[in-house]
Amino acid sequence: MANRFSFQVHACDGKARTGVIEMQRGMIRTPAFMPVGTAATVKAMKPETVRATGADIILGNTYHLMLRPGAERVARLGGLHAFMNWGRPILTDSGGYQVMSLSDLRKLTEEGVEFASHIDGSRHMLTPERSMEIQRLLGSDIVMAFDECPRADRPLGEIERSMEMSMRWAKRSRDAFDAGGEHAERAALFGIQQGALDENLRRRSAEALREIGFDGYAIGGLAVGEGQEAMFATLDFAPGMLPENAPRYLMGVGKPDDLVGAVERGVDMFDCVLPTRSGRNGQAFTWAGSLNLRNARHADDSEPLDPRCSCSVCATYSRAYLHHLIKAGEILGAMLLSEHNIAFYQQLMQAMRNAIGERRFTEFAASFRHDYCAGRDPLSRSSSTVPR
Repeated sequence: MANRFSFQVHACDGKARTGVIEMQRGMIRTPAFMPVGTAATVKAMKPETVRATGADIILGNTYHLMLRPGAERVARLGGLHAFMNWGRPILTDSGGYQVMSLSDLRKLTEEGVEFASHIDGSRHMLTPERSMEIQRLLGSDIVMAFDECPRADRPLGEIERSMEMSMRWAKRSRDAFDAGGEHAERAALFGIQQGALDENLRRRSAEALREIGFDGYAIGGLAVGEGQEAMFATLDFAPGMLPENAPRYLMGVGKPDDLVGAVERGVDMFDCVLPTRSGRNGQAFTWAGSLNLRNARHADDSEPLDPRCSCSVCATYSRAYLHHLIKAGEILGAMLLSEHNIAFYQQLMQAMRNAIGERRFTEFAASFRHDYCAGRDPLSRSSSTVPR
């Protein structure tokens, strides 16, 4: 039987690194991008299509799945993997971020968060222990510790108190995970560094997490409105505070140029709704920038979305046809653009892995930025601050 969890760095180029996570359900190549399957589906994509793009792992969400269809029901039906027909690793977000975003519907205490469902208004209590239980019922491969994620523009004292509570919750998450019996013997637990943009708070958070001990470490509290410049400034110091022998996961990021900049700064794993959400709204990502397929200039364009892309969408359909589907509101348009975007993200990750392995990442990053930023459709809109 494969190891419960192992991480090996195969090559470094500056701070950028490439390696492999091995788990019982399969290998995860890093740097890795995880398509977001919030409610047991990567929106508008079949699981086999997601895998065909090159994805090694996807993300599910504790908050959404606990409300609908319910963690206990998923467990009775054989767990999340069987439920959604995805046989490879799944990372589950703890639910903390989503609960914290319901500021008008929640009550926060040291015990946890009491909140009202956005679906039917029913009341629920989510604690570190309950979050670990839900993720265990789902059968998650990589479990995230329960945390609070305040916006970076909150007062520093508030951010400090939040970080300190998240570290206490991290210890409770660790204890509850370890009590999980068979699941704990085959799954991994990641802690989440908090502290917003403050270097001292980030250091204190990292020290607390290292003392508890986790299989991997996430960088939380970014991509929540601070902008790319502030995010990169934080990533200049935050990843280096975390153990070198464990994967570093930047939560909720992001645009293609965000990913390249974060890998430059030592990040190994990412997730974001942007490629599928953008696809459903008529936006495509390409090596020459992002395209708005609603734009009339594509109506007579018989070229593929991206001649450098190897996905089946680019091999089969023209920009004109995709423009027609989007303008007509056809579901197929959302499906095809979502598939292309996820495939492009996976090709970008593979290109970064190759460049790091060949010790040419600096040149790759400069070339990527030149092509991507120069070719961006002026009518396209994308953001570094997309909710995860």
